[in-house]
Amino acid sequence: MKGYSKFCMPNSVFYGENSLAQLGEQVRAYGKKVLLISDRVMEKIGHVRSCEKILEDLNVSYAAYLDVNTEPTDLHVNEALNLCLREQCGVIIAIGGGSCIDAAKAVAVVATNGGYIGDFAGGKSPITEDPLPLIAIPTTAGTGSEVTNVTVITNTKEDIKMMIKHQAFLPKVAIVDPFFTISTPPQVTAATGIDALCHAVEAYISRLSQPLTETLALSSIEAILNHLRKVYQDGEDSDAREKMAIASMEAGLAFSNASVTLIHGMSRPIGALFHVPHGISNAMLLPAVLEFTKEAAIDSLAKIGHLIYPESKSLNKEELADVAIEKIKQLCCDLDIPNMKAWGIDERKFQKVVDKMATDALASGSPGNNPKVPTHQEIVDLYYYCYNYNFSRSKNTVES
Repeated sequence: MKGYSKFCMPNSVFYGENSLAQLGEQVRAYGKKVLLISDRVMEKIGHVRSCEKILEDLNVSYAAYLDVNTEPTDLHVNEALNLCLREQCGVIIAIGGGSCIDAAKAVAVVATNGGYIGDFAGGKSPITEDPLPLIAIPTTAGTGSEVTNVTVITNTKEDIKMMIKHQAFLPKVAIVDPFFTISTPPQVTAATGIDALCHAVEAYISRLSQPLTETLALSSIEAILNHLRKVYQDGEDSDAREKMAIASMEAGLAFSNASVTLIHGMSRPIGALFHVPHGISNAMLLPAVLEFTKEAAIDSLAKIGHLIYPESKSLNKEELADVAIEKIKQLCCDLDIPNMKAWGIDERKFQKVVDKMATDALASGSPGNNPKVPTHQEIVDLYYYCYNYNFSRSKNTVES
């Protein structure tokens, strides 16, 4: 390691069983009137009500925006922002998956800096004012958004997912209570769990990795490989749920400080153009992109392979890297991850936009952090490769 590295995280992180009990004290520390941001699913299963009751017991007034759905857009941000300003809220609580938390991050920043959330993409406009304090409560073990300085918002006019990274998007407080993840259905458990695995693997192989992010990433990878199948098959496994919640947080801390790579860069256009959930679009790409990257990341992938099979001292680096990729591919297969064709993406429509997808992927900047930086044509070829990818094969070929 040469020189120094910087590592950022929320002011406070509360995690583990019953950590939601800390919400009241944190609200008192940061504000008087709350904007609660969530979605209708969280309202229906009672998670929103759990937060509202704590606020009511404290005699804290609040307004609620509950219309975030699937992937957050600039429309969600504008609607929640208008409510925030109208009600003069001074602190935001986000409870839900990464979509709710990302929307809340955007509102917290725009509420004090003005303008449109897209103004801050790519540093086009500076963020000069401190955001409203944000308390993030994740209900999935996946995005790690509760501990990251990144928000991903879809620009609905251009069909582009904007990844905006700035210290202002970092929540003040993260409350990671595994109780909230128990109600997550299997398909969402799989999608968010693979998203966390992508965060950890990408942070580990990233050109911007550092010793602390590598430690967190490896810990996360090991926990996810050991526990994701368990929670997919049995959502009531509270021990595995807690392990996954912590692993997701570790992965979030890792990639927030080391950045993501080619997988996320290619994933966002799939989500923006075909409305595929973020975790699924990541999973569609994960093994194939690792195959593409293998030679340039042989040391890192070999360490992951050794983590999986520590007794395999006779294997060389290439063999250990293959172990890592095959283990990840098998996990995707066990979680019933589809390729793009099986998901239902129309091939003709895909062919019409694949060039734009490659352009948008490169423009995101994430591919530049990959150990092997791809050309535009290589990304196009990878998209075609992934369209028909077969997770059950050891060797893949592009099918016609």
